[in-house]
Amino acid sequence: MNKSILSIGMIAVFMAACQSKTPEEKIDSLAKSPDTVAAQSKACYAYIKNRDTVTLSYTIAGNNIAGEFSNNLFEKDKNSGQINGIIKGDTIIADYTAKGEGVTSVRQVAFLKKGDQLLEGYGDTREENGKMVFTKVHELKFVSAIGLTAVECK
Repeated sequence: MNKSILSIGMIAVFMAACQSKTPEEKIDSLAKSPDTVAAQSKACYAYIKNRDTVTLSYTIAGNNIAGEFSNNLFEKDKNSGQINGIIKGDTIIADYTAKGEGVTSVRQVAFLKKGDQLLEGYGDTREENGKMVFTKVHELKFVSAIGLTAVECK
């Protein structure tokens, strides 16, 4: 009787051991999951008219964007630099770290996507922790005078 209980117990343990997965298998299956990798896409926009050129290119990863922004308007100070921020629906809100005329500055920028264009937002600003930020983001005016049109990324 003891031998049959012992052999049934050993068979049960053996079957349970065969059914369990090793930790490596679980880790491998998680590593291969496509849901764990954030999709990235790139977008490029430009405004070129007469002697004025404005460009914006950025990479989107989830709700975050990072890229480059450049303003070269005739008879104005040229500036260019990095843009880092978030995208919510059709609106980009970002910090623009610009270098122009030997000075580095940080200011908040906003863009609204309308069709195949990005319109820059303008509004009242104030200085906060060394950077210029919009006083009321929800009251920005998006002007189409310099609409950035979607272009092929280089």
